[in-house]
This record gives sequence, C-alpha cells and structure tokens, in this order.
Amino acid sequence: MHSSRIQLIVVAGLLIAVGVGLTLYKAVELGFPLWPGEDRQVWTLESKITFTPGDGPVEVSLALPHPMAGWKLLDENFASAGFGFAVQGQDGERRAVWSRRSMDEKTTLYYKIQLYREQSQPLPAMAPKVVQPPSLPARRQQVVDRLVASLTEKSVDDASFTRLLIAEFVRSQPSQEVTFLLSEHDRKALPAMEEVFAVAGIASQRIKGVYLENGRRRQQVSDLLEVYLGDKKQGDEWLLFDPETGEIGLAENFFIWQRGGGSTLDVIGGNRSRLEFAMVSNSLPAKTVLLMEPEVASAPLLDFSIYALPVEQQGVFKNILLVPIGAFLVVLLRVFVGLRTAGTFMPILIALAFIQTTLVTGLWVFLVVVSIGLWIRSYLSHLNLLLVARVSAVVVVVVLLMAAFSIVSYKLGIDQALTVTFFPTIILSWTIERMSVLWEEEGGKEVFIQGSGSLVVAVATYLLVSNHLIEHLTFNFPELMLSLLGVILVLGQYSGYRLSELYRFRYLKEQVK
Repeated sequence: MHSSRIQLIVVAGLLIAVGVGLTLYKAVELGFPLWPGEDRQVWTLESKITFTPGDGPVEVSLALPHPMAGWKLLDENFASAGFGFAVQGQDGERRAVWSRRSMDEKTTLYYKIQLYREQSQPLPAMAPKVVQPPSLPARRQQVVDRLVASLTEKSVDDASFTRLLIAEFVRSQPSQEVTFLLSEHDRKALPAMEEVFAVAGIASQRIKGVYLENGRRRQQVSDLLEVYLGDKKQGDEWLLFDPETGEIGLAENFFIWQRGGGSTLDVIGGNRSRLEFAMVSNSLPAKTVLLMEPEVASAPLLDFSIYALPVEQQGVFKNILLVPIGAFLVVLLRVFVGLRTAGTFMPILIALAFIQTTLVTGLWVFLVVVSIGLWIRSYLSHLNLLLVARVSAVVVVVVLLMAAFSIVSYKLGIDQALTVTFFPTIILSWTIERMSVLWEEEGGKEVFIQGSGSLVVAVATYLLVSNHLIEHLTFNFPELMLSLLGVILVLGQYSGYRLSELYRFRYLKEQVK
C-alpha cells in the first residue's frame, strides 16, 4: 500500500513537472502568449527600384536587411520577371542581384518583406574600422581643424566631443565653422559631421533605414550616424543619433536596413535609378505571427504538435481538448463536494453541447427531450423488451424528437433551437435508459438527485470551458493536460469527508459539543 502511494506521487509529480516545463518552454523560449487576445504589429515593407536602362547589359544590386534591435523577419519576396536573379553573400552582407543582357524601356523591380518588433534590444556589438584621415581642400581643412581643436579643448573624451559637435550643428545660430561646412555640403549635416569625426580620429559609420509610418508611400532611405565612443567593458560602445535633428538613440519606428557597409543600391548599365519604400501595418494574433517565424515553426515541439494537423482537424481537437477540463471538474464536484451524477462523461458531453447551443437553449432542449424520453421509456417497459431492443428503440425515439424539434423551430423562425443536433444522441438515449432503471429501482427522488447533479456539473463545466483563457490554454498549450492528469491522480487518493457529508452529519457535531 505504501509502495503504490509512493509510485503514484512520483508519477503524478513527473506528469505535472513535464506539463509545466513544456508550457514554460513554449511561453518563454518560443514566445507563445499565455493570455488570449495578444496581438503583434506586423509591417509589410515593399521596396521599389526604378531606373532607365542603357544600351548594354544591366545589373542591379540591392543590399538586403539583416534585422536587428529586436526586429524579426517573417517573410521576404522578390519580383524579378524577365531578369536573372540571385542572392549573394559577402563579408556578412546579403545582396539581391538582378541581371539582364539588354533592355529597351524603363522597368521596376520589387523586394517585399514582412517583419515585426518583438521587443526593443540594443544593437549588437561591432568593432570599429580604422579611421583614415580625409583629403580635404586647404580652406575646408583649416576650418575643420579649427573646429576640432575648439571642441577638443572643451571636451574630456570622445563621448563629450560627440555631444558638443551635435550641439554645434543643431543650434539655431551655428558658428562660422559649422555654417561654412554646411554650405560646402549643400546644407547636409551628415557628410560635414563625418569629416569632422574623421579629422578628430573618431570612428563613425552610417546607418541607413526607413521610418515606418502606416500607409506611407514613396518613402526615401533615411541616414543616421553612429559614433564609436570606445571599448566600454569590451562592449564596443557606439552612440547613435540623427544628424539633422540631433536626437540621440534609435526611434521605435526606425527599421535599420543597412549598418555600415557600402552602398544600398547599385545599378550598372542604367541611369536615373531610384529606391522608394511603401509600407502598411496590420495587427495579427501573436500565435499566428510566431508560427510565421521559420525558426519557431521548425521547432520539434511544434513540428509534432496539433499545429501540424490540417485546419479542419485542429478545429476538432479544439473541442476534444476541453474534455479533460470537464473531467477534472467532475472529479472535484464528485470527490470533494459529493454531487451524484448520471455517469461520469454524460455531464461533460452535455456541457460541450451547450457550447454550440448556448446555455439557456441547451437546458430546455435537454429537459424536454429527456422528459419525453422517460415517458416513452416507461411505456416500453410494459412491453417486456430485451435490453438491446429497448435501448435501440429509445435511440430511434430520441432521433425523431430531435428532428421534430429542428423542423418545428425552423418553421417558427427559432434558429437557435436548430442546434439541438449537437447533442450526443447515444448519450441522451443511455441517460434516459439509466434514469428509467434508476426510477424503477430507487424511485423518483434518486432520479431527481442524479439528474439535478448532472445538470449542475454540466452547467459548471460549460461556464469553465467557455472561458476564453481556458480555451486559449488548452489549445495552445495542450501539454498542460499532462499536469492536469497528475493533479487528477493525486485527487484520486482522497478518502476524507465530502462537503455534502459534513452537512449530513452536522447534528453529530452539535451532540459532541
């Protein structure tokens, strides 16, 4: 006895641990939402390349993004009708290359991706390149040297130098040196700042990307500047800012297309090339977005799961996975409360039928069918039929009753009553047969007690399994059924008083006092 109890505890503990462990793995490692209704903002970003071809061969090369800062790439598509196409990788950078021997008219090439931001993350560490002093005209060299000397005197390190330089360029009335440099670069701050950093021996690089705004079209590439501030605990710290506004940091809606590297678009054999972006945002369920991720969809736990089944079969299992929840509730109400029901599974199946019929409609249909069935069953008992024939006759009667209900409700325009067909016919027939035998052996009181208990359990089960959180957890985390099985095994060892028995023996307690 003691050995079997230990085995039960070990088995139940393992089941609970495995179920909870797999659930936490899916929630933490794979990112499955524990709460229903969670959405993800998915962006569809389309880049359009237009150019006018020349007389000879044409080759178009586009730098492809490598998502960072918490962005996840879900899908990418290329439109290259009539072109040779290949994706090439070099120095850690991917580029899409379209080629064609000859062209006669202006053409357009497309590259489309779907992405979403899981969470904000810092940019990965990156070692700086060796700074090469630029070769500048004498006049510009003198101005840059003077500006660098002035900022160096006022700063203590590269970080303070960078912040002072940003402040100089965003002032409403910039200094003479800054005004001169802006005039030399067509009022563009980015190339002017790059020259100053290069002369000061501070490594810098461009970050090219797109500001994501829902519904925007013909968006151009935006440039940010990233400055190397030194090896902060071997983390290669960089400071990123917008050279036009001076704002420091990466905006939430900025998608990095290219960090450092060469040009974004190269067109050989064409002219008047242009790169534009169009974008649109959609909210999708978090689970749908996760299953679109290649690394998540190929995870072994999902590859051999309900998600691998056809959608039709998934819908079937969505209801089947609610049955263990009903079984758990039956155990609680029968073992701890002491409710008596007409069988164990009948209340669960009736509760699942209530989900389709709604509670009120399901209750009155159930009561009417069972009441009429009991009356007809009492008549059949006088015919001295065998058990098999008697039950078969009740099945036929129940089917006829359900058909009659459907026809009458359709004629009366009561559409909700048409869902009577969702009731399990065999269970109803056996319920009628069981209650009839119980009436003959125990009397009408016991029939009322077990029938009422069955309805109470069915209603309680319906209220539980129709909860959105329960539906979400059972379908998306079926591993929890293992933990539920472990709990049921533990509850099966309970042999104490039920709540109904405590009420029954309440007078003994008063006598003891």
